[in-house]
Amino acid sequence: MIVNKVINQSIEYIIQHLYEEISVEDVAKYCHFSKYYFSRLFKAETGESIYAFIKRLKMNQSALKLKIEKNKSITDIGFDYGYSPSNYSSAFKKHYGISPVEFRRGINTSLVHHPFYPDKLVKFQSFEEYNQLINIQEMNDFVVIYERHIGNYIELAKKWCEFTEKYKDFLNESTLLIERSYDDPSITSIEQCLYDICMTVDKNCSLDNVITIQGGKFAVYRFDGIVQEIFTAFQGIFNIWLPSSGYEMDERYGLDIYRSVDRKNMQVVMDLCIPIK
Repeated sequence: MIVNKVINQSIEYIIQHLYEEISVEDVAKYCHFSKYYFSRLFKAETGESIYAFIKRLKMNQSALKLKIEKNKSITDIGFDYGYSPSNYSSAFKKHYGISPVEFRRGINTSLVHHPFYPDKLVKFQSFEEYNQLINIQEMNDFVVIYERHIGNYIELAKKWCEFTEKYKDFLNESTLLIERSYDDPSITSIEQCLYDICMTVDKNCSLDNVITIQGGKFAVYRFDGIVQEIFTAFQGIFNIWLPSSGYEMDERYGLDIYRSVDRKNMQVVMDLCIPIK
């Protein structure tokens, strides 16, 4: 868990400015530290240099765009993240071992390997089947207590138990438990996935780790099943539904809103919310 408030603020700043030519100096200045001191602080907290972190997020998000915006050119996607065509191709190949063209060509629209269960193949449904379970909704902003993590999503159950125990005094009948996910684990290394676990609170909550998650328009898929099938549902939405839906994902990030949890049987009912424009 990333506990340093300044580092969390810097990550939020990076996420909000990922489409810009953001530098280490920009982030350090935003946090009111020298470049060298802040660089040491960031690496001590995250285990990764701030330069590598920014570059990795740009690569991961551009790969997601290659996956879901199939009608957008590779050149334009590279430009979105500050790369010229030749620089983007070489940076992408250095990061993933294949070119953007090969990556896009290799996207499978029928099945993929499950990153958390390597022996399991994930098979997708049709666009029509996903479309029947998706509603377009306008959501209000969410004021939440949050904890930010970098690591394997498979540890989520343990993290949630610790989180809800720590903040049990803030739980009530209207509380929503929300995950905000920044990475696609079929693209990002599963040990480097960035995610927040959150619970809604009153806007006057005085804790330091309170932020507002932006609302707006979302495509909402109601998932009802076992935890290990959540990945399958998300990948189906991204690989099958979104590219053919007529909608585009915007600069916000996906939310998982829990509606009910059966810990004993590892079953959940939750809304998988994809921000769209």
